[in-house]
Amino acid sequence: MTADTPLIEFRGIGKRYGTGEAQFVALQDISLTIREGEFVAIMGPSGSGKSTAMNIIGALDRPSWGEYLFSGVHVENLTNDQRAILRRKYLGFVFQGFNLLPRTTALENVELPLVYRGLSAKERHVLAREALDRVGLLEWESHTPAELSGGQQQRVAIARAIVIKPKLLLADEPTGSLDSARSVEIMELLTDLNRSDGITIALVTHEPDMAAYARRHIVFKDGRLVRDDQGLPGKAGAVSRSAA
Repeated sequence: MTADTPLIEFRGIGKRYGTGEAQFVALQDISLTIREGEFVAIMGPSGSGKSTAMNIIGALDRPSWGEYLFSGVHVENLTNDQRAILRRKYLGFVFQGFNLLPRTTALENVELPLVYRGLSAKERHVLAREALDRVGLLEWESHTPAELSGGQQQRVAIARAIVIKPKLLLADEPTGSLDSARSVEIMELLTDLNRSDGITIALVTHEPDMAAYARRHIVFKDGRLVRDDQGLPGKAGAVSRSAA
């Protein structure tokens, strides 16, 4: 990957589901690039194609046609095993549902991606505690999800996503289950991770207030990319770690 190589590049990406009369085209010839260090909001109404685009970016789904390059590598040509390695080493995921294991501690939840990497227990503890500290939850490391608030659970999920030090953090409606105050806290944390840690973030949201934290808005409608606003200031400004 050279300095000019985008982190994400779609070249005429399309996605079709079904066949015959049941056929549905979810994405139609999408071309876009996302560079390292960007904070991008991917927006659009239900059925617009934004979630399909996110699934392709996250190597969770394959395009029906077109090319998808991650750091210059053609993802559409990778095997399932190679795509799993891509997700495991370079991508972090945060979802609306926190997807935490209910009977394990916050620390153990954050360690989970490191288990798949084959790290020793000692190495996992160190890295997981660093990630929990980064999201302001180190003192809660021994608590299970049932003992945490919704905002705290989402912070644990974010710690789990960043513990591998991903090149890209994919956040799919990360504030959808939270109240307004906790939503702001989560968005300020994501902004800080982007600006202070340099993590590239792609945020899927239908909420303009949440999208306002991003510095670029990509809007989908009926499977097409209809708007790409670049160079936006971002709502949060520089956010201190203590504020999140």
